[in-house]
Amino acid sequence: MDAPLPIDPILPDLIALLRERGRAVLQAPPGAGKTTRVPLAILEAGLGKGRIIMLEPRRLAARAAAARMAESLGEPVGKTVGYRIRGESKTGPDTRIEVVTEGILTRMIQNDPDMQGVGTIIFDEFHERSLQADLGLALSLDIADLREDLILVAMSATLDAEPVAEMMKAPVLTSEGRSFPVTPHWLDRPLGPKARFEASIADLIRQALSDTEGSVLAFLPGEGEIRRVHNLLGDIETASVAVQPLYGAMPFAAQKEALKPAGPGKRKVILATAIAETSLTLPDIRVVVDGGRARRAVFDPGSGMSRLVTERVTKAEAQQRAGRAGRVAEGTCYKLWTKGEDGGLAPFPATEIERGDLAGFALELSAWGASEHDLRFVTPPHAGRLAEARALLRMLGAIDAEDRITVHGQRLVQVPLHPRLAHMLEIGGKDAAPVAALLGDRDPLRGADADFSSRIQAVKSGHPAANPAALARIRDEAKRLKRGRAPTGTLSLNQLVALAYPDRVGLRRPGDAPRYVLSGGKGAVFSDSDPMGQQRLIVAIDLDGDPREARIRMAAALSEGELREIFSNQITWLDVCKWSRREGRVVARRQERFGALVLDDRVWRDAPDEAIARAMLDGVRQIGLQPSEKAQLFLARCNLLDDMPDMSEAALMEQLDAWLLPHIKGLRSAGDWKAFDILPALEAMLDWDQRQRLDREVPAHFTTPLGRKVLIDYGAEEPSIQLRLQELFGQTTHPNVAGRPLRISLLSPAGRPVQVTMDLPGFWASSYADVRKDMRGRYPKHPWPEDPTQADPTLRTKRRAVR
Repeated sequence: MDAPLPIDPILPDLIALLRERGRAVLQAPPGAGKTTRVPLAILEAGLGKGRIIMLEPRRLAARAAAARMAESLGEPVGKTVGYRIRGESKTGPDTRIEVVTEGILTRMIQNDPDMQGVGTIIFDEFHERSLQADLGLALSLDIADLREDLILVAMSATLDAEPVAEMMKAPVLTSEGRSFPVTPHWLDRPLGPKARFEASIADLIRQALSDTEGSVLAFLPGEGEIRRVHNLLGDIETASVAVQPLYGAMPFAAQKEALKPAGPGKRKVILATAIAETSLTLPDIRVVVDGGRARRAVFDPGSGMSRLVTERVTKAEAQQRAGRAGRVAEGTCYKLWTKGEDGGLAPFPATEIERGDLAGFALELSAWGASEHDLRFVTPPHAGRLAEARALLRMLGAIDAEDRITVHGQRLVQVPLHPRLAHMLEIGGKDAAPVAALLGDRDPLRGADADFSSRIQAVKSGHPAANPAALARIRDEAKRLKRGRAPTGTLSLNQLVALAYPDRVGLRRPGDAPRYVLSGGKGAVFSDSDPMGQQRLIVAIDLDGDPREARIRMAAALSEGELREIFSNQITWLDVCKWSRREGRVVARRQERFGALVLDDRVWRDAPDEAIARAMLDGVRQIGLQPSEKAQLFLARCNLLDDMPDMSEAALMEQLDAWLLPHIKGLRSAGDWKAFDILPALEAMLDWDQRQRLDREVPAHFTTPLGRKVLIDYGAEEPSIQLRLQELFGQTTHPNVAGRPLRISLLSPAGRPVQVTMDLPGFWASSYADVRKDMRGRYPKHPWPEDPTQADPTLRTKRRAVR
């Protein structure tokens, strides 16, 4: 009988919840036993109509979980309990519990949207928030809306349960774990800039072996670091101390050997990647050595696909790793960073749906016939990356303009590769397998020149500078991809690469520098010494990710004939009429294009007037309106009245198509625009009634008592006029526009300011007397009556008035 585990006391509550609600979120710390106990408890309770599918993020954990459950039933794997991972399956007709990895679950759902024969889906380690787990849960919830009998369980060690529970409409159940204290040890000082990571962690492992007892689990970011540290630790391997690697690409037999206890009187040092963080039980581990680095799949703009990048661990990951030392007894954790640096660690890693490559995700959505808004996600996908992913899928012919999956896309979604590589493999057949395997892995000749053909040659024949393990891995993957595929023999190596990167075909710009414009619209450049920089057409495979002008690290040459052969349906003639900022004029061209690449360029001599006018509008947007004085006056007048068109500069610029387009026929340059008056176009925005009201309520001129028209200045804070004081004799009311008094600057006979008023009757009654005294002395030849309201207006002297 199996020993009791911390999860056992709450299993009856979990079964009761699932029987009543059909859904649950289970929180249980590492070592509680959720991975192996929960599926068996659901099976024993007879819940759900059909098989139990448990999603496990890693292949090693999937195999180990299946083996542990089968062992507890006293059966071999493949009978009641089985597993399915990419390229390997152990199931049978009697299998009731199936542990699967993430891509397998998505394929199962897409191939059978009703999930017939499946009664329960369990998402283990959901806190890791992989893209496939988020998608799998969203699709499962969509199925459960129609299948009320489908049971869904999300399990996690460190999950923030509330958002997941709210999305699933599920209760949360929490299990107490079983752990022992773990004593942390930090470095006294940070590693210096010259310190080598592998040498530093090897020294820390030696210290841990010297200071402690029991086996040691050391966390490193990847296989390469594990191999190098293993070599550095050759001196500690003895009959009593074994050093064993543990990473995902190892043969399963070697993985099982690493997981076995060391045995009496012996110690083991396990050099592991993050696969040892969760879901695995390592019973004799007492010491953890944490290198403080994690390798994650993130979208790499340089490769256009997901790449594994090495980053600092987060606090949650560091706690999870340290906890491995306290499973069965008190333990110790040695950290390759200082206590001060510990405070700067991020709390949690970013979710893959926020920062990962969304091309495969977008293809799965189209295959499901849904948008991201139709499904439920704990974290919504990154909108910008999703748009980029769909643009790529359209170039690959996988989805149409409405994001619906095509027949070709339906084939691609069945291939367990990035859509780029699946597209190349579907068209290129067996010949494309080595190329797909190489593009899907890391560059085996990192630091060499950019020529892709040298990498293919290294895979075929070897290379002294290449990583032998990487070459072996690429060759094994190529063999797997070749299975069941026929050779085509019709496409060159360069054409195969171009099929995977239709958005990365580059055309050399004019000039001496090896600069290229890519078919996706971005810029790229070779280093000056790279011979690939002399090619007219290339396919940029790997870039450094600079958003302005990326440096090309790997590329394949391409002839124009090769380009035209494979992309004939995407090479089109385009009539282009646009404003040239550099030339300051409209240019009209007929261009043969592949994406952003211009393969042929000719003058478009018979471009229609409307196309030229629309291009001229872009020139106006660059230059600005530049209204004449009369146009400025008209705009100011209109803006004083309600119920008029909005003639603010922002509104006019936004609506150029509506009011200006009909009036700019024949304009083609900045000089034409400078000479053009927009007043007639502005006036045409008003109907007859509006024009009449404008002239009546906000006139352009004030007519003086002498019948002379004085221009009203509407550009000031208040509408204003300037005129000689004597011209207003006899005016007993103050003039108004738009219900507001005019600001009148009264001038002397010499045209100098005398008084400013917005109340003319008040001026006559008060200040005029003092002004009269002063003006009579200065200008005795001009009339200055005592009662200006009874005098006639004049611009003449007394003598001229008498004559």
